[in-house]
Amino acid sequence: MRALLPLSEPPATPGWNHAEMSDLLGHGRRQPAAVLVGLREGPQPRLVLTRRTDHLQAHAGQVAFPGGRCDPDDADSVDTALRESEEEVGLARALVTPLGFLDCFETISGYCITPVVARIAAEAQLYPAPDEVAEVFEVPLAFFLDRSNLRRYSMEYRGKQRPMVEFVHGGHRIWGATAAMLLNLLQRMGHA
Repeated sequence: MRALLPLSEPPATPGWNHAEMSDLLGHGRRQPAAVLVGLREGPQPRLVLTRRTDHLQAHAGQVAFPGGRCDPDDADSVDTALRESEEEVGLARALVTPLGFLDCFETISGYCITPVVARIAAEAQLYPAPDEVAEVFEVPLAFFLDRSNLRRYSMEYRGKQRPMVEFVHGGHRIWGATAAMLLNLLQRMGHA
């Protein structure tokens, strides 16, 4: 996929939204994290997403890509994304082919996320880890490529109007960092 940053050149920090996050969080160090933007192979490629459990301390019930904080033992952001995907949805590393990166993204919770785009084999079995993930679901890539499914709006946060994006598919509201990373993918593909 030509729209991606190559695996040999991971994205540099700060995130593409750094100016906005600095306004909210200051210029302190962000915790490194990585997510897997996984495309399941098939006649109609589908993005793999999760819905976080309702009892989590942060982002409870929200739709997210599998992923999380980088551990000291992780070799790099690809290793983090693969480890977290294995822990959260049981995705075997052997069934994942990393393709490249999207731009880093900074979150209100103080993370700088590296999105790792990868192909997931059609036969991969996915199941939620009940302590973190309530549901694993898939959305056709074609849904995101249809511009009419992208909703732009603004939201007041800390006294300022903030531009936001979201998608709604099959009863799932995809917003926040996940929607912003999807928008970055669409922009890099020339579809936003």
